[in-house]
Amino acid sequence: MDTDGLTFACATTAEERVAKRSGLRAVRVGVRAANGVPAGRLVSFGLAGALRDGLGVGVVLDATRVVDEHGATLWEGGPLGAAGAQEATVLGSDVLVHDPLERKRLHESSGADAVDMESGVLARSGQLAGVVRAISDDVTSAVEGVDTTVRPDGRTDAFGLLRWLGGKRTDAVRSVFGAIVALKALERAVA
Repeated sequence: MDTDGLTFACATTAEERVAKRSGLRAVRVGVRAANGVPAGRLVSFGLAGALRDGLGVGVVLDATRVVDEHGATLWEGGPLGAAGAQEATVLGSDVLVHDPLERKRLHESSGADAVDMESGVLARSGQLAGVVRAISDDVTSAVEGVDTTVRPDGRTDAFGLLRWLGGKRTDAVRSVFGAIVALKALERAVA
């Protein structure tokens, strides 16, 4: 994968750490790029939720399209060549999609394979050069409340994380382990 001249835009500190450990130029843009969109050619890099069956936790996607919830193309381009990644279409959402039925509905309405909250913002900036995302939650995952664990700037909200783990114990533990598996898969894909 040729990363020359690319900046890997990450929503969270965990995603940023993975990118930097892999020797990539990375910046934490926050949730929905709350910290702003940096200059230059950008790669949307991090975790995503599956919108269709067949995308298990840890599957890495190298997107060739970013679409909105109606399937309108926001960006289109070639894959970046992440090792072992599948080509895919990513839905750039304005909200966290936590409900399995909503995930399936969005797949049907948009044709997208996975969803994240940064790719759409980056695509609309006109600076997107690619998208490399790993599935952290499959299509059946219920991740309601996970948004309370991350601050808009991408830093972990420790109290929010503890409340979420306490209130959604089974789903939360599944989601945390899914994120760990996905982050390791991302690291392997860009090594």
